[in-house]
Amino acid sequence: MTLEQTPARLTNWVIAALSTAMCVACILWNIEAPTRLGVAVLTQQYMALQLGLALTIAYLRFGFTGKAKTRIGWFDGAIAAIAFMTLLYAAWDFSWLLSEQFYRPWQITVIGTVVTITVMEGIRRRAGSMLFAIVAVFLVYALFADQVPGRLIGKELSPVRLVQYIGFDSSAVFSSPLAVGTIIVLLFVFFGRLLFAAGGGAFFTDLAMAATGRSRGGSAKISVVGSALFGSISGSAVSNVVTTGVVTIPLMEKGGYSSRDAGAIESVASTGGQLTPPIMGAAAFLMAEFLDISYMAVAAAALLPAALYYFSVFLQVDLIAGRDHIRSSDSDSLTVGEVLGAGWHFALPFGVLLAALFWWRIDPEDSALLASIAIVVVGFLRGYRGQRLTLPALGRVFVETGTSMVDLILVVAAAGFVIGVLNITGLGFALTLVLVDTIGSNVILLLFMSALICIVLGMGMPTSGIYVLLAALVAPSLVKAGIEPIAAHLFILYFGMMSMITPPVALAAFAAATITKADPLATGFAAMRIGWASFILPFVFVASPALLLEGSWGEIAATFSLSIAGIGAVTAAMVGFWSRPLGLAARAALMLLGVMALPLGFVPGAEALHIPSAMAVAAIIAGLTIRGARRAPSGGSSKTV
Repeated sequence: MTLEQTPARLTNWVIAALSTAMCVACILWNIEAPTRLGVAVLTQQYMALQLGLALTIAYLRFGFTGKAKTRIGWFDGAIAAIAFMTLLYAAWDFSWLLSEQFYRPWQITVIGTVVTITVMEGIRRRAGSMLFAIVAVFLVYALFADQVPGRLIGKELSPVRLVQYIGFDSSAVFSSPLAVGTIIVLLFVFFGRLLFAAGGGAFFTDLAMAATGRSRGGSAKISVVGSALFGSISGSAVSNVVTTGVVTIPLMEKGGYSSRDAGAIESVASTGGQLTPPIMGAAAFLMAEFLDISYMAVAAAALLPAALYYFSVFLQVDLIAGRDHIRSSDSDSLTVGEVLGAGWHFALPFGVLLAALFWWRIDPEDSALLASIAIVVVGFLRGYRGQRLTLPALGRVFVETGTSMVDLILVVAAAGFVIGVLNITGLGFALTLVLVDTIGSNVILLLFMSALICIVLGMGMPTSGIYVLLAALVAPSLVKAGIEPIAAHLFILYFGMMSMITPPVALAAFAAATITKADPLATGFAAMRIGWASFILPFVFVASPALLLEGSWGEIAATFSLSIAGIGAVTAAMVGFWSRPLGLAARAALMLLGVMALPLGFVPGAEALHIPSAMAVAAIIAGLTIRGARRAPSGGSSKTV
C-alpha cells in the first residue's frame, strides 16, 4: 500500500496517537516522572521530543497550502518521518551533543538543518506568510550581517554555523519560548479543553445570558461577558470568535444590532480575553519568563487595564442599544440562580487554580495540573445540564489538546530563531540603540513609533508569535528610555493584540465577518471604533503606573477613577447618547473633558486638569441621567440635548 493510498482512518489514528503522546509527555514531565524513576532528563530533551511530535503532526495533518487533509502524501510523509526521527535522536542523545557542541560535530549540523527547514515550512503552512517572511528576513540578515552598512553591522556567520546555532542552541530554538509553550501553556490548554468537555462552555454561556440578557442590549452584553470568560481560557482571539460567535452573533443580529456591529463587538470582546486575568493567553506566561517575575505579578498588573477595556466595550454596547432602541434578549432564559445552582461545582477547579496561583504560590504548570484534576473529578461526578465527562470524552480532550498545540509550538520555535539571530549577531542591542538614538529623548514619539511597529508586525500573526517578536525587538528600546519593564511589555502586548482588530489584516474581525457575511473591512473599522479604548489604555498605564498596581492605594484608586471618567465620557461622545441622544455641543464637551480627565501625564501641567475635568464629566453625566429619567415616562427621551 502506498502512502497516497493510506486510508483516512489510519491517518487520523496516527495523528491521535501522536497528539495524545504530546499531552501525556507534558503531564509526565510536570509530575517529574523521569526524576522519580531515577532518570536524568534535560529540559532540552523534553522540548526536542515535543517539537518532533508537533512537526510530525503538522506535516501529517496539513498539506502544502496549510489546509487539513485526510491522506498522507509521500512528500509530507517523508518530511514528517525525517523531522520525527531527527528530533527523537536529538532528545535521546542531547547530553552528548551538548558536551560536544564546541567542536561542532556533523550530527548538530544535521539536526540544525532539519529543524530550521521543517519549522520554517511548518510556520508557512500554519502561521501564514507574514511570520514566515519576518523570520526569513532575520535569517538572511544573519548570513550577510557582516556586509550590512552602518550600526546594524554584525559578525560574519557561515550557513553551517547559523543552522547549528538557531536549530540546536539553548539560546535559540530550545530557549524559554519553547519551554513555556510545551510546559506551561500546554497544560492550560488541557485545562480549558477539560472544562469545555465537562460542560463549562455551556455554563459560561448560560451565566452570561442570565446575568446580562434581560438588560438593554442584552444580546451584545452576552457576547462581551461570554467572550471575556471564554477568551481568558482559550488564549486565541480567532478561535474564541469562531467558538462563541456562532452563538452570540446571531443573537445580536436578532436583537437589532447591524451585522457589521455584531461582528465587531464579538471580535473586540474575544480579543480582550487574552488580556484578562486570571487566566490570560500564552503571552502572559511568556512575559513572566522574559521579565523573570511571577505569573501572579503579570496578572495583577494586567487586572485594572483589562477592567477598563471591558468597561469601555460594555458601556458602548449599552449606549448603542439605547440610541438604536435595541431591547433585551429572550426573557425566558434561565436566571443567575438557576445557572449557578446547576453549575456551582465549576467553582471548585477555578478555586483550586486561583488558590494555587495566588495563595499557595505554586508554579503555573502545577496549578493548571491541579485544577485539571479537580475538573476531572467534578466532571465525572456531576457535569452540567446533561453534559458529563466520560472516558471517550476524556480521550478526545487529550487528542484535541495535542493537535491544538501544534501551531503554537511551531510559532514559538520560529520565534526562537529570531531570538537566536539577535543574540549571535548582536542585532538586538544595535536595534535598541538605533531606535533610541533616532528618536532621542522624546518618550511620546518613541511610544507612538513603537505602537505603530507593534500593529504592523502583528498583522496576520498569532498572539504568542506577536509577543515574542515584539519583546525581543521593541520592548528593550522602551525600557532603555526609562519606562518600567512591566509597563513596556504590556504596552507591546496590547498593541500587538490590536492588530487582531485593525485593518487591513484584522484576523479576529475577519473571522467574525465570515459568520455575519458583512464586509470584512467595514467590520474591522467598526471593531476599531468599539475597541477604541484599547488604543489609548497602553499610553495611560505607561504614563500612570498606578494603573498597574504600582503605588499607594490612594494613587491606584485616583488613577482608576480618572480613567473611568475619561473613558466613559469619550465613549458617550462617540456614540452620541447617554440617557438620551446628545447634540453636537454636548458631545464635543464630553469628548474634550474626557480626554483631559485621562491621566496621561506626558504634558507638563496636565495633572492639574485631570480632577476638575473628571468632576465636570460626573456633573454632566449626572445631569443627563436625571433629565433622561424624568422624560423617559412621557417618551421625551428621544429629544437631543
